[in-house]
Amino acid sequence: MSKPSESRDLGMDRPIARRDFINGVGLGIGAWLIPPASAQAPPDSYPPLRTGMRGSHAGSFETAHTLRDQRQWDVTGAINTGETYDLIVVGAGMSGLAAAHYFQKNMGRTASVLILDNHDDFGGHAKRNEFQYQGRTLALNGGTLNIESPNFYNGPAKQLLADVGIDLERYEKSNEKDHELYQALGLGGAYFFDKETWGSDRLVLTGTRGGAAMSAEFLENTPLSTKAREDVLRLYDPKQPDYMPGLSSAEKKERLAKVSYDDFLLNIAKVDRQALWFFHTRTHGLFCMGADAVAALYCWNMNYPGFAGMNLEPTPEGVLADLPGGQHGRQKQSRLGGGAVHFPDGNATIARLLVRWLIPEAVPGKTMEDSGAARIQYAMLDRAGQSARIRLSSTVVNVRHEGSLQNPKSVVVSYVKDGETYQARGGACVMACWNMFIPYLAPELPVKQKEALAYGIKAPLVYTSVAIRNWKAFEKLRINNVNTPGMYHSSVSLAEAASLGDMKHAESPEDPIVLHLVRAPCAPGKPKNDQFRMGRAELLSTPFEVFERKIRDQLARILSPGGFDPAHDILAITVNRWPHGYAFTYNSLYDPMEWAFTSTNTRPCVAARQPFGLITIANSDAAASPHTDAAFLEAHRAIGEVLQQRGMPMLSPRKGVS
Repeated sequence: MSKPSESRDLGMDRPIARRDFINGVGLGIGAWLIPPASAQAPPDSYPPLRTGMRGSHAGSFETAHTLRDQRQWDVTGAINTGETYDLIVVGAGMSGLAAAHYFQKNMGRTASVLILDNHDDFGGHAKRNEFQYQGRTLALNGGTLNIESPNFYNGPAKQLLADVGIDLERYEKSNEKDHELYQALGLGGAYFFDKETWGSDRLVLTGTRGGAAMSAEFLENTPLSTKAREDVLRLYDPKQPDYMPGLSSAEKKERLAKVSYDDFLLNIAKVDRQALWFFHTRTHGLFCMGADAVAALYCWNMNYPGFAGMNLEPTPEGVLADLPGGQHGRQKQSRLGGGAVHFPDGNATIARLLVRWLIPEAVPGKTMEDSGAARIQYAMLDRAGQSARIRLSSTVVNVRHEGSLQNPKSVVVSYVKDGETYQARGGACVMACWNMFIPYLAPELPVKQKEALAYGIKAPLVYTSVAIRNWKAFEKLRINNVNTPGMYHSSVSLAEAASLGDMKHAESPEDPIVLHLVRAPCAPGKPKNDQFRMGRAELLSTPFEVFERKIRDQLARILSPGGFDPAHDILAITVNRWPHGYAFTYNSLYDPMEWAFTSTNTRPCVAARQPFGLITIANSDAAASPHTDAAFLEAHRAIGEVLQQRGMPMLSPRKGVS
């Protein structure tokens, strides 16, 4: 237990309303710490402004957990809304919003669509964290980070971006100055060596913007042993030895696919165990697990160190691309090619523009740029008489066909809102929710398909956003991102410098900004799926107060030498808890090789996404890929199946969009 003085120093005594939870039943939403602008409504009426525990927030999962525990929902007393739609979509995430878009684009804007979602905001994992301070609007992604390798997006995904008004070249050109902000100020990366691991706290600058490169000068300032320093330098040496001599490139790749990166470094490259500290958590942000559960081949594909002397042949385009970070292995032609494009609020910008396309009155403005500062009119999302409706805080509990399965009349969708069970009918239903939950919702599905849907376990992840008064401490310490392998969050960084219209990024260290922290709750040494289950349980049983104390302590230890005061400088904390985070991806350490490296139809995700009567399935799980373009492609496929049932062709992307 911390001492009272320590709590006060961290700012734990500052007024924050909390309702901590036990076993994931009821959890707290931290009070708003920033005085809202006079023209703003209270944050409780505007989901992006809500702070405290977000992501899978209070009210979003309890009904689903009850259904999971009792296996079915009694819908005999459900209230018939009398509503009938051409299409009902379960899930207002990227795939669900895209499905509604593709449906109306093909059927006409008068085709009626109802989208149901269990959260109090749309976007799925593409959530927006918004803060108001001294007349400024600050925003950061609470989930889905960026448009990765946009030049390699599939045709339907590229067309969707164009349809909703996204012009990436224009956006990147407008941000040329912002992208160079931190570098112009002389800020770069650093590692923080924690006292729990190394005996004392120590911040060591790498001297590079990305914080990944190693040099003898950098290593000399670390607490590593002489042997560990030598081994780290060896891993980065382009003339390092071939650690698998006598084998062909194909034979090496086959072995690397079946050995973890940790094992490769320790047992094949023979590095000192201390050196592993740099690399074990490096995979957290992409795979939501440590390097003990990530194949070495994937790490080679992402240009991790240790492979320069092995003469491995380049990976053909598209192979490994469905994996988290897999597109990093493609040729990095430019930010618009193999790189990534990041809006200030991540891919929440895409979600907002999709909602504008579906319900123009709900998102004021006409352009990509004016969507940044636009205030969503949530009251307009679910109004009678409009062709597209988004009904939030509505957890679907049952989907069944009305009439015979051979010739069904409609799909009856039951959902719970405000404690009552309601029913609506649709000419078809797209399940754009998690694969693992669909068997509970649609008991009519064949047993084999249910088994395939349940195969994948989603990866837990935490993105934490911390609004601070200024970032003078970062300037003084000459850092903009810090790797913290031994701490609660494995990385801390300033928000990526980017602006969108009137939502401007901080121009000076005197300005307020939002910090981005990443945590992957791992159980090193356990099989991947066990790690994910244990991480999920941890997230659902950890109260916000624990997160807050860990965050304040971590920031104080890193930044206090630069003058940072957590009790004074922290304005607000939003913890985006995703117990079911990244989509399941095949992993060659645990799954058959052909599933991990080819798009074979024997993969469970293919069996899982087959249409059943009037029900089709669209989500990133259906592609076994966490990438946004994969979610869009699966939505496009699912709507194609709906149209096929009606004898209608699917519109092709317009000329020039491949």
